[in-house]
Parts: sequence; structure tokens; C-alpha cells
Amino acid sequence: MDEKILNGKKHGMMMLLLILALYIIAVLGIVGVLNFGGYFLPPIMSILIMVICIAWIAIGWILLCGLKVLKPQEALVLTLFGKYIGTLKGEGFYWVNPFCTAVNPAAKTKLNQSGDVGRKGDAAEAAAAAVAAGSEAIGKRVSLKIMTLNNNRQKINDCLGNPVEIGIAVMWRVTDTAKAVFNVDNYKEYLSLQCDSALRNIVRLYPYDVAPGVDTTGDGIADEGSLRGSSEVVAERIRNEIQSKVENAGLEVIEARITYLAYAPEIAAVMLQRQQASAIIDARKMIVDGAVGMVEMALEKLSENDIVELDEERKAAMVSNLLVVLCGNKDAQPIVNSGSLY
Repeated sequence: MDEKILNGKKHGMMMLLLILALYIIAVLGIVGVLNFGGYFLPPIMSILIMVICIAWIAIGWILLCGLKVLKPQEALVLTLFGKYIGTLKGEGFYWVNPFCTAVNPAAKTKLNQSGDVGRKGDAAEAAAAAVAAGSEAIGKRVSLKIMTLNNNRQKINDCLGNPVEIGIAVMWRVTDTAKAVFNVDNYKEYLSLQCDSALRNIVRLYPYDVAPGVDTTGDGIADEGSLRGSSEVVAERIRNEIQSKVENAGLEVIEARITYLAYAPEIAAVMLQRQQASAIIDARKMIVDGAVGMVEMALEKLSENDIVELDEERKAAMVSNLLVVLCGNKDAQPIVNSGSLY
């Protein structure tokens, strides 16, 4: 179903003034007939005017139901006896057929997203505003603003089978009100479910950290993609996946961002030890490489400057001592030899 915009309906103020003017005329007509009808009008005419005025006072309020007020970035999807007749878009004071009803199946759906999480006090205020306005359309408006959906964190196994917890924030908006209202049962719940599904489908293609021999792009070539190191790429793939699913619901996914990423609690401690061990190994490797270079430089300088001549045994002892000093975890404690070396 395609969206149909209703134009030329911004006659709310004119209709309101006209209805009020007709009420005033009806009241004045009744008063005039009661006081002066017998002098200026025949009885039949007086009775006819009385009936018309009383009927207007009794049922004229029905036309007030056709008054609709919209704020910026709001829309109202209208049906007449079950048939979709069009959508009101844009701020303004409208008047439509009073028998039209506003439709929004997701009006009362509360998700963890901006502009859609209400407290009990907020709900009471909204209900009071609806009663004061005298129109059911107060709670049936479709917001066209950009909203942010924060779905609950999910526990998903990555491509290596490690359970990870991940959460995303999705920025979205309604672009086609007719599709959003009529093509799916509840477009907010539909979006939330598609976010969960897309997140699970994409995350299982990536390892948490870079792993050898893993193809994350599907081209048959191993790459260095990972959830932790390629968060921008992962988020873009999640956005595209969600957009492909919600296109028929008239929704546009503007952006998706990973808001939380961690190993599941049952393996978090083990993975932390693994990361610490890897970091320690890398640090030790760097220290050893640097120490060997310093020892080599020291031996070259001693040989070039003829400071001292060392045989192979003394060189071995010097290398051993220097490596102990340079690679040790603690500061070296010097020992002063007051006697001979031999």
C-alpha cells in the first residue's frame, strides 16, 4: 500500500469559527422564535426554525470531531469505515470528515527508545490531554522524528564459538506512514525483532578478536576482521541487514552503532587471562630483542675503543650478566668485587 498525502485540508480554524457561528445563530434563532415568532412568522415557519436550531445544537458538535491539530514532524493516518483515505503530514490545524478515524497500532507500544519510554505520570497526563482535546487522534499520531532504539543486550556465539554479549543502538524514522501502519501489525515491535535477528546473523560471522584463517567478508580469503577491531564495518553491515528487512514496513534505518561488547561472564575471566598472557609474551619479546641489541652494541664499543680485551669465556660471562640485568623484573643489585676476578 502506498502513502497518499491529503492536501488542502488546513481549514480547521475556518471550520471552527463557522461551527461556533452556527451555534450562536441557532441559540439566537430559538430565543427569537420564542419571543417574537408569533408576531413576524407564521406558526409553521416558527416550528420549522425551532426544529432546525434544536437539531443543530443536538448534533452539530459532531463536526468538531473532524478538527485535527498536528505539530511538526507528525502525521495522522486516516481511514473512513475501514478504507484508507490518506495521511495528514505537517504542522497545522486541519478539518476532515468527522467520521474518519486515526490508525496507529504501535501507539501504545513502549520500547527502550527515545521518545517512547513513558512513566505512569506521563501516561496520565497524555490521557488527560486526550480527554481535554476531545479527540482520539491525540494518541494515534505517527512520529516522523528520528528515534533511537536501544535493544537489550544479547548473548551470541561468535564465529569461533565464544559467547559474547553485545548491544546496539539503531537510529531510525518512519518514511512511509501507510506501509508502517498497514503492512505490518506493529512497526515498532517489528523493527525491534529485526534488529535482534540482524545482530545475531552478523555477529556470528566475526570473531571477538583477530583470529587466523577466518573469512568475515565471504570472499574466500582470510582477513583480520573482528568485532573489537572492525566495529565500524560490523555496524554498517548490521544497518544494511536491518534496512533490507524493514523496507516493506516504510522505515528507514539511518545508523547503527555498537554500544556494548564483552565476553560472556562465564568465559570473561579465562579470556582476560589469555589476553594478559599474550600481552606479557609480546612485552617479553620486545624486552629480549632490545636487550640483545644493547649487549651487541656494548661488545662492539668495547672492541672498537680497545677499552678491554675479553676472551670468549669473559664475553659469555658479560653477556649473561647483561641479559640478567636488562631482562630482569627488578632492578639489579650491584656487587662490588674487591679482589681479583680469578
